[in-house]
Amino acid sequence: MEKEMKIAVLIDAENISGKYVNVIMSEANNLGNVIYKRIYGDWTSPQMGAWRNVVLDNSIQPIQQYSNVSGKNSSDSSLIIDAMDLLYQGRVDGFCIVSSDSDFTRLASRLRETEMYVLGMGEQKTPRSFISACNKFSYLDILYAASEKPEKPAAVAPALPTEKGKSRARNAKQPANPPKKVEKKAENGSNLDSVKAALKELTEENSDDEGWIYSGKLGYLLSKRFPDFDVRNFGSKKFASFVRSLKIFETRELSDDESETSKRIYFRLK
Repeated sequence: MEKEMKIAVLIDAENISGKYVNVIMSEANNLGNVIYKRIYGDWTSPQMGAWRNVVLDNSIQPIQQYSNVSGKNSSDSSLIIDAMDLLYQGRVDGFCIVSSDSDFTRLASRLRETEMYVLGMGEQKTPRSFISACNKFSYLDILYAASEKPEKPAAVAPALPTEKGKSRARNAKQPANPPKKVEKKAENGSNLDSVKAALKELTEENSDDEGWIYSGKLGYLLSKRFPDFDVRNFGSKKFASFVRSLKIFETRELSDDESETSKRIYFRLK
């Protein structure tokens, strides 16, 4: 049996909403055995009210850090010091740093320099520098929205127009449609065009002589290119099914030598 990774979860409460607590703990538990759960902020502030209701329920240790300067996030330095203390104690194998703040970029880089696994979590507004410094990055707002699954409102039949209304509609001038501005999206793991382009490039560079590449290798290379890539960003649950949905690959399945029931999936560009 493979040994579970020991994880420390460190949350910047002044930068992350308490509504994400279930998503945070689910992602951390999927990564390994959570040993430390700490959350940092000025708990005398009324803004921490939303977190107070969930900290005890999830057995997260609150760390008090007073705000010495108004408007300045006071928890950053405390979280960084604790992370380095845990690193040198040598009792964990990885860290979950929960924040949308770029101030933790150097911390993530430093932890990775000592071969620690770093999972970052934050909203889509998180600066690219912090995302790139992590082994993997999960968007809390995307995962939270997917977990909510709101019910669709019942369709309401449109009212039939009267003859008078039809006449007015015929006579009314139709406003000219203004040209839509085409915004170039940044290349990241939540941009489908960027992901498709990266998949094509990685397949061309790493496939065998016949153009085939193992799905596990392709997924690994993509996650190294985009730490924030997650199939759940695009409504999928499995990497193979996500790649198939793009309809740019041929698929080949081979029986695994070690198990008759499992399959090894390979992809080739069409």
